[in-house]
Amino acid sequence: MDNITFDDFKKLDLRVGEIKTVEEIAGADKLYKLSVDLGGETRELVAGIKMFYDKESLIGKKIVVLTNLEPRTIRGVVSHGMLLAASNEDKSNLTIISIEKDIINGAKVS
Repeated sequence: MDNITFDDFKKLDLRVGEIKTVEEIAGADKLYKLSVDLGGETRELVAGIKMFYDKESLIGKKIVVLTNLEPRTIRGVVSHGMLLAASNEDKSNLTIISIEKDIINGAKVS
């Protein structure tokens, strides 16, 4: 894996977000559409986490979001960011990177 510079790292805008709603995406076996409160704004994210989380368990979860990722349309839904998660090499297990203590939505992660 190649190293990046500290200046490259500083380009990443990582923020705390709270999942407010979770919706099914028609015809998608792995994807949810999430509405995430980032403090001053709410964004829609598309996340391939359906196999690992039911909708109810995600509501209210505080997560880390990469907010300055170029928007991407996935299954007709524009995703404005990416949640951070970790998985096994074989993708048999996945866990969302979540926030341990209560902190305001939109807080910068560094």
